[in-house]
Amino acid sequence: MRMNGIISGLLLALAALPLAAVADDCKVDCGIVGSVRQETREGKGTGLGAVAGGVAGGLLGHQIGGGKGKTLATIGGVAGGAYAGHEVEKRVKRHTVYVVAVNMDNGQVRNFEFAQKPPMIEGDRVQLVKNRPERYQGK
Repeated sequence: MRMNGIISGLLLALAALPLAAVADDCKVDCGIVGSVRQETREGKGTGLGAVAGGVAGGLLGHQIGGGKGKTLATIGGVAGGAYAGHEVEKRVKRHTVYVVAVNMDNGQVRNFEFAQKPPMIEGDRVQLVKNRPERYQGK
């Protein structure tokens, strides 16, 4: 009888412990990967595309018309070429990122971007190391 009371007391004590403490000993900055998704980011123009496009557009525009028409065509070619060159540069620099959403143990949801496919999947236990999630190895 006395043994059943001790076992019951231990079971009640274990039930009162936080679940995370029973699951692992990760104490600081830990969580579970909620999702890993792939996204496309628009590239940023540096101005080089606009300059190159403007020069090319100006040269082409200069080939058209004569007198004031030639001047207007050159100006229009520069403006149109600059815009087109800027847009082309942004498209060329478009890139893919992987966004990892982590449901932190403290209740926060944090998102982290990776340039390459991350070494974790949904449901993995992670710990932040230098403010980046890494698979938790346990200790």
